[in-house]
Amino acid sequence: EEGKERKKEGRNKEEEVKEEESEEKEEEEVKEEESEEKEEEEEVKEEEEEEVVKEEKEEEEEEVVVKQEESEEKEQEEEEEVKQEESEEKEEEEAPDPCEVIKNSSISPRLSGQEEEEKGRENGEERRRERREKGKEKVGEKTK
Repeated sequence: EEGKERKKEGRNKEEEVKEEESEEKEEEEVKEEESEEKEEEEEVKEEEEEEVVKEEKEEEEEEVVVKQEESEEKEQEEEEEVKQEESEEKEEEEAPDPCEVIKNSSISPRLSGQEEEEKGRENGEERRRERREKGKEKVGEKTK
């Protein structure tokens, strides 16, 4: 019976050893899985960081382009302003002196009182004649 018990104890020990080995194996597998997961997480983090860095770089490049365009626009506006000012200055230089224009213009001298009266009479007579002619035309239209 002692032999049987020893055998039994031996088997039990073997089973315990096998169980311990399988538990150790499971623990190692779990550790490996955890390590793989950590590696994957790190890779994902690195990729995200790279993406962020890439986006920031693109934004900076965009800002540089925008600033450059704004600078070019400002330069162009300044050039146009300068051209406008130069053209205005040139026009002012080329424009005749207003005093000269008045001297040289054909402004008729002021009519004397008598001349004004005559001109007024002539204009009045002209208007009366026109009215008479229109009246005759209207009378002619009515008789027809």
